[in-house]
Amino acid sequence: MNDSTLTPVLAAAVRAALDRREGGEALEPTAEDLKLERPRNREHGDWASNVAMRFAKRVGTNPRELAQEIAEGLEEHPSVKRVEVAGPGFINITLDEAAAGELAREIVAAGEHYGSGGSLEGRSINLEFVSANPTGPIHLGGARWAAVGDSLARVLSAAGADVTREYYFNDHGAQIDRFAGSLVAAHLGEPAPEDGYAGQYIVDIANEVAAAHAEELAVAPDRAARQEVFRTHGVELMFGAIREKLEEFRVHFDVFFHEDSVHTDGSVDLAIQRLRDLGRIYEAEGAVWLRTTDFGDDKDRVIIRSNGEPTYFAGDIGYYLNKRERGFDECLYMLGADHHGYIGRMMAMAESFGDVPNVNMQILIGQMVNLVKDGQPVRMSKRAGTIVTLDDLVDAVGVDAARYSLVRSSTNTSIDIDLDLLVSRSNDNPVYYVQYAHARTRAVARNAAQAGIDGGAFDPATLAHAAENELLGQLREFPRILEVAATEREPHRVARYLEDLAAAYNRWYDNCRVIPQGDAPVEAVHSSRFVLNEAASQVLRNGLGLLGVDAPERM
Repeated sequence: MNDSTLTPVLAAAVRAALDRREGGEALEPTAEDLKLERPRNREHGDWASNVAMRFAKRVGTNPRELAQEIAEGLEEHPSVKRVEVAGPGFINITLDEAAAGELAREIVAAGEHYGSGGSLEGRSINLEFVSANPTGPIHLGGARWAAVGDSLARVLSAAGADVTREYYFNDHGAQIDRFAGSLVAAHLGEPAPEDGYAGQYIVDIANEVAAAHAEELAVAPDRAARQEVFRTHGVELMFGAIREKLEEFRVHFDVFFHEDSVHTDGSVDLAIQRLRDLGRIYEAEGAVWLRTTDFGDDKDRVIIRSNGEPTYFAGDIGYYLNKRERGFDECLYMLGADHHGYIGRMMAMAESFGDVPNVNMQILIGQMVNLVKDGQPVRMSKRAGTIVTLDDLVDAVGVDAARYSLVRSSTNTSIDIDLDLLVSRSNDNPVYYVQYAHARTRAVARNAAQAGIDGGAFDPATLAHAAENELLGQLREFPRILEVAATEREPHRVARYLEDLAAAYNRWYDNCRVIPQGDAPVEAVHSSRFVLNEAASQVLRNGLGLLGVDAPERM
């Protein structure tokens, strides 16, 4: 029995208790009222509810008294072993061993769908992440957003949302001019411009463009014409390399949106007119302004300069409206640490359209990633040509370790990645620890099959060992963890949960044999443990899949 099957039992007990109270028959408990939580202390039971405290005042009684009536109704159900009222009116529920153990079979039957829910069903979410400028390889900050963004998309989808993964292709503005100028300089054997880009990748791209366009470059009338050749083909080559590396990192995008298009397809003009109609636009000093101070920004923002050129913020406005016009309920932006100052103006802009900040527009800010090797930091500088890239990280530790290490910490914190640790085969290496637990479940399954053990004689009541109770408790947590990870936009919760699950599985493995020793006969408990082993294997596999990490059969 899990929370979804226990909730109707609780609802019936609450309904009966309310109906006995004056005015109670008119009250209708909601899903939020009936929500079950896992007690922090397992000695307090399998599930806890505060439903009595939510209704006591409305029916003129104290919470403990109403909780006791609800508890008496719950105890009548055969799957409930005992119910205790604690504190001001918490209801702690302990399930019968058979009801608790039945979860193992439920998980195996659900398979890859176990853990998925519908808390975000009906929500259409545009998730924009990475969106690195096509002026160089993806650095570690972009790599973190690639891993976190893709994992978050998987978690949101598991919660029922319709998710579109979008890459905002920055092909408009001064950074592209600097990139093209750097390519020309490399082609001519000149030093990189003071505000340009350096590194071997610039030389490689310049050589490839030069080889492909030798005749065109030979007849180009001036440096500006040559630079335009390098701009067009160089950006194409750089972005092609970025897409290739992302696919190798198991990150797929549904939409590649070109920044330049919001200036050419009328999105910016439409947005400005929409805001003008809403009375949010004014003109001063020859420029066009958005009155963002009406919505909490520290100052109003220029969107069209006095020379008639749109600002970068104008592109942001056009892009946001474009997303909303495409039908997305929620526009979730994942931005780098250097964008923290953008939050106020972006939220004010969304509210200017009549939208709700932190609902229709949501912004996540990612902190820095630091690499450590041999106890020393690995330095990076994109323009100096000593960049540490996504490719470098993958070459050093592999895709699985790279993705897992980038996801397992909250995006609000900077992280240090120890390259030596991530290639070690030890329990201190978190991805190895979790993957090894899964590989162990498969070894147990293979050995059980050789011993003729399957789940045919499954009896959930035999799963009575303390380690089995602990493992079942961890497995029961998975749907709740996924719901929280989705609603809080925190995929790192899945990784930390998997580490706890792997620890519980290993303790169970040490205490509970699936295969009898020596000549001892195969009994129902062995069949039941086989099913529990398969349930643990399934949840480890499902969780790793949400992080884009392989679940190996052998290690």
